[in-house]
Amino acid sequence: MSSVNDIRSAYLDYFAKNGHEIVASSSLVPKNDPTLMFTNAGMVQFKDYFTGRSGAPYPRATTSQKCVRAGGKHNDLDNVGYTARHHTFFEMLGNFSFGDYFKERAIELAWNLVTREFGLAKDRLCVTVYHEDDEAFGLWKRIAGLPDEKIIRIATSDNFWQMGDTGPCGPCSEIFFDHGEGIPGGPPGSPDEDGDRFIEIWNLVFMQFEQIAPGNRVPLPRPSIDTGMGLERIAAVMQGVHDNYDIDLFKALIRASVEATGVPAEGAQRASHRIIADHLRASSFLIADGVLPSNEGRGYVLRRIMRRAMRHAHILGAAEPLLWRLVPALVREMGRAYPELVRAEALITETLRLEEIRFRRTLARGLTLLDEATTELSGGATLDGETAFRLYDTYGFPLDLTQDALRARGIAVDTAGFQSAMERQKAEARASWAGSGDTAAETIWFRLRDKLGATEFLGYSAEAAEGKVLALVRDGAEVASAGEGDSVSIVLNQTPFYGESGGQVGDAGTIETESGAVIRIDDTQKRADGLFVHIGEVVKGEVKDGDAVRLAVDHSRRGAIRANHSATHLLHAALRKVLGEHVAQKGSLVAPDRLRFDFSHPKPIDAAELAEIEDIANDVVLQDAPVVTRLMDRDEAMHSGAMALFGEKYGDEVRVVSMGELGGKTYSVELCGGTHVGRTGEIGLVTLVGEAAVAAGVRRVEALTGKAARDHLELQDKRLKQVAAALKVRPDEAADRVAVLVEERRRLERELAEAKKKLALGGGGGSAAGDGIVEIAGIRYLGRVVEGIAPKDLKGLVDEAKKTVGSGVVAFVGVAEDGKAAIVVGVSDDLKESRSAVDLVRIGAEALGGKGGGGRADMAQAGGPDGAKAGEALQAIEAALTA
Repeated sequence: MSSVNDIRSAYLDYFAKNGHEIVASSSLVPKNDPTLMFTNAGMVQFKDYFTGRSGAPYPRATTSQKCVRAGGKHNDLDNVGYTARHHTFFEMLGNFSFGDYFKERAIELAWNLVTREFGLAKDRLCVTVYHEDDEAFGLWKRIAGLPDEKIIRIATSDNFWQMGDTGPCGPCSEIFFDHGEGIPGGPPGSPDEDGDRFIEIWNLVFMQFEQIAPGNRVPLPRPSIDTGMGLERIAAVMQGVHDNYDIDLFKALIRASVEATGVPAEGAQRASHRIIADHLRASSFLIADGVLPSNEGRGYVLRRIMRRAMRHAHILGAAEPLLWRLVPALVREMGRAYPELVRAEALITETLRLEEIRFRRTLARGLTLLDEATTELSGGATLDGETAFRLYDTYGFPLDLTQDALRARGIAVDTAGFQSAMERQKAEARASWAGSGDTAAETIWFRLRDKLGATEFLGYSAEAAEGKVLALVRDGAEVASAGEGDSVSIVLNQTPFYGESGGQVGDAGTIETESGAVIRIDDTQKRADGLFVHIGEVVKGEVKDGDAVRLAVDHSRRGAIRANHSATHLLHAALRKVLGEHVAQKGSLVAPDRLRFDFSHPKPIDAAELAEIEDIANDVVLQDAPVVTRLMDRDEAMHSGAMALFGEKYGDEVRVVSMGELGGKTYSVELCGGTHVGRTGEIGLVTLVGEAAVAAGVRRVEALTGKAARDHLELQDKRLKQVAAALKVRPDEAADRVAVLVEERRRLERELAEAKKKLALGGGGGSAAGDGIVEIAGIRYLGRVVEGIAPKDLKGLVDEAKKTVGSGVVAFVGVAEDGKAAIVVGVSDDLKESRSAVDLVRIGAEALGGKGGGGRADMAQAGGPDGAKAGEALQAIEAALTA
């Protein structure tokens, strides 16, 4: 018996020996076909080669392609587990010719493989051809030696393949295996063809024409070949079984499920074990390819697959989460062929475990409510849509789970009523936000979100992708097209562009249409709960609603943003370590050129603390530690110590980003929806460039990373060398030399101030301190105008002058370089009861154009804007003494 792994290897080796390049399976998330939710055929990754959009690097290829059919028009989900050959995940073996060989060689290679290499009996095989394809009919007859009755002409589209309404197309030829008379069914094209006796194992597509328009086909200059053989189907044939779930791969997975639950895979439990085995494969491969459970798009389909399996684990009586315990069995069976399973095993395990914990809470609550709602219903009855919607809206119990739970009892669900209740809720929500002000301006985005659904974000794992234009908005209104020079906002079905949120700015880059239009994207914003809006200008051509487009994020800009975002996490943890656990984020900006981080702290951070914070962050950078992102239940994430970031909105499940190690523990663990580096070493360097207060009890640090940090330090070094050159010392001596110069300057400033005081007291020109004293109404009075004396030094001068005057009044007016004046009046203690310094200084200030003044009765000060009237101020005080 040939195992699945043996068959896969034998197939690839056979075509490699026949000149084909073995090409690794592409991701389940298509990178070059925005119309597909998941990769569902082997030719998807080669689509551009077939359409001529790009040249193939090899003339022939062979693959074992991962495929998923569980969403959109290719949806086998409800049949999985109940039929012999339906799967959500399957492997498609294929060989491809890009203008190299055509029908004859393709048929020869196929027939030799199945009959000689795989050893299938010729009398158990028959083939079909398109009814007009006489060439293929003749080739099968000549190469395979099949009689006419075993080469069946099919007149339907089943045997004519088309990529779309236009583009490459051509006839098909299928190989069928006869499982024998013991199984009901007839050959293809017969009235009983839907039976299970004759099973298609291989489809050969002869890509022969290009469809220009309906009914108008022209021959392709280089016809090509695209084939597909289901690995599970051929394995069943080669292992002598009729049911795909009886092949060795599924036996191993079902055996693991049986061992984990203690429930045999027989009778009513048979379907549950099969569903678990199939959905385990699909879920694990999707997670390995970057899809995580969510409420939108691909993530929603994954969640449906996971929860359907988890529902059947519940049916089998599993008391604890089951699926995550089966991952090692899957990795053992398929990890060698698909190493991404091995690399992502920890993520797969944790995602399945957390999702099942969360699902069990929903399931327990929902099943209780469902039982209550259906107590009076029996087989053949229908649950009303309002009740189904209430279970979904209030208790989080999805419609498909309600249908699945009632299926065994023969109870249907009024899906039309469910949709009606859903639409009514949306209408009520629209009425609540179509209010006024900023909310009214957002109306168009809520309307588009309601019509189009959320945008699928691909940017955690990709910076380039393909998409489809779903809406164009110009000047606040939806338009069908936008031309060169137009500013436009674009909504797509999927995007690698990050929409601004959580402090991280939106991505920039370019969008190009197949017709050659180019749109420069300057910003990306999130609107209306999950709608990504690409804002920019059409710089070439015309973009239209419905266009297929290629998207490219500005790589260097995104790289700088990622580095700054990860550095923000490192600084947050360092701030808490150095300053204390009271530090909590209060805001942030993550831009390509810088980052800033606002946090709670009651006082300035001194230089030593800043240096320590910077050192700790850079120590983690030098660790080059992996940055690990996990999807977790919000409550469990918070309980584990993950910190929530300011400005983020969190649902029931959250992305948890962790990085670095310190003291044997993970250094930073935070809830974050942003993009990050793969390893801390990619940050390069963290340099703090600013620290300040932004509000009461809130401080801000600013920092640079990577090249910006290096450029900053290089500039600082250049400036230091310039200073050292000016001082005529080495750079390492500059600080000491500056300290000496600063101290010398301070000494000189003190000496100059003292000289100025002495000069002012002497009145200039060598006069004695007492010169200028006059007697007014029996009161000794000294009034003097001085220049070059700081206002703070005037009081000292007045005190000194009072000693010389003795009993009396002293008034000094100091005139500054800007023309303003300060005035100080001193009164001896024996006169302060009758001649208050406060009253006198206010009189002087008024003459200077000022108002008020204050102090004590023996010493007061004031100021005024007009220093030119300093003499008048002294005269005014003199006049007041005569009163």
